[in-house]
Amino acid sequence: MKIENPWKPNPWFESVAVAQERARRRLPKPVYGALVAGSERGQSAADNQAAFAELGVSPHVAGNPPERSLATRVLGQEVALPVLISPTGVQAVHPDGEVAVARAAANRGTLMGLSNFASKPVEDVVAANPRTLFQMYWTGDRDVMVERMERAKAAGVIGLIATTDWSFSVGRDWGSPEIPEKLDLKARLRNAPHVVRRPRWAWQFARAGVPDLTAPNLARRGEEPPTAAPGGETPAKPAHGPAPTFFGAYYEWMTTPPPQWEDIAWMRQQWAQLGGGPFLLKGVSRVDDALRAVDAGVDAISVSNHGGNNLDGTPAAIRVLKPVADAVGGQVDVLLDGGIRRGSDVVKALALGARAVMIGRAYLWGLGANGQAGVENVLDILRMGIDSSLLGMGVADVRDLTPDDIVVPDGFHRSLGVPAATLVDASA
Repeated sequence: MKIENPWKPNPWFESVAVAQERARRRLPKPVYGALVAGSERGQSAADNQAAFAELGVSPHVAGNPPERSLATRVLGQEVALPVLISPTGVQAVHPDGEVAVARAAANRGTLMGLSNFASKPVEDVVAANPRTLFQMYWTGDRDVMVERMERAKAAGVIGLIATTDWSFSVGRDWGSPEIPEKLDLKARLRNAPHVVRRPRWAWQFARAGVPDLTAPNLARRGEEPPTAAPGGETPAKPAHGPAPTFFGAYYEWMTTPPPQWEDIAWMRQQWAQLGGGPFLLKGVSRVDDALRAVDAGVDAISVSNHGGNNLDGTPAAIRVLKPVADAVGGQVDVLLDGGIRRGSDVVKALALGARAVMIGRAYLWGLGANGQAGVENVLDILRMGIDSSLLGMGVADVRDLTPDDIVVPDGFHRSLGVPAATLVDASA
């Protein structure tokens, strides 16, 4: 008979906060520090979470629905719950990285977002979750960007995410963790004091083979194969060239002029010509930007301040959601990305106009705490929280939520960039 060890910690956790604490204890300090992120004083990153606490709900005590539906349709896809995986960069918290996250999302019936700064190739991630959205920054020239779109489409992604809101305002009052360009001997010795304090994490990566910090999805297409050898066989053309380092990819982004609205329209057009499916613009905070995005032909927008990694002082995403959703929600899918830590947060976002939410740090805490199972754990926590919120509020379907279900304090919403003509019409 097998006897369970009573001192072995339970791998299951009951909240995202517990997942974060387990990830903090398990990850080397620089790795954890990179996840906490937030630019400058971290004002926007903190407000993303704090703003949800200002919102209340209106419960019923009887007549509540015995069954609730959490399923919805977003970006042309049926999902089991209104929570999608937001793309995040190199996921060095676990050796399986984005592949583990993709599997978890597939197992819970939702969509995977993959960054082009990811640590795993798009082909591997799509194999783990066929319902993957590929995210691109505006980096490189147009030929390079088309090449990346073609690769993503060939891999089988179902849609494209264009992220254009990441600014250069990244200085942190508490200091930024060092990210080595290459994990050579010098870098490993320098980081050894942090790594030896986290032996389980180190052993897990050692078994998998310690990778360099590269961005495989930014690798250029392979060179043409050489001419046929005397034997008549032509060597196979490599699918892609060497992957740039994370800093090489970052340098390409820094040296690319920022996109204009005609560039967004061009990206949408190129993706459509490839038959690539829905096109989502991520990072919208202003009403005028949302309106311009619709004019550019996008299918969806994500209201987001890049997890507080954009300009510090940008209002929390949930504060700017309703004005944006009121302006364009009838024309495109509106999502919210930023500060989601519990199911009630999801419910509040849906009530204020979001079709679904995207999560970032929440699933990274789960990945750091317990790999794929940890990500599934986080999605289960959010599912249970959504369901219990619907039960208490007397709402049978997530699609039935309205602003009347939420208690909103005066002055909560931030209406940024509202066109003057709209203000005049509203006051008439």
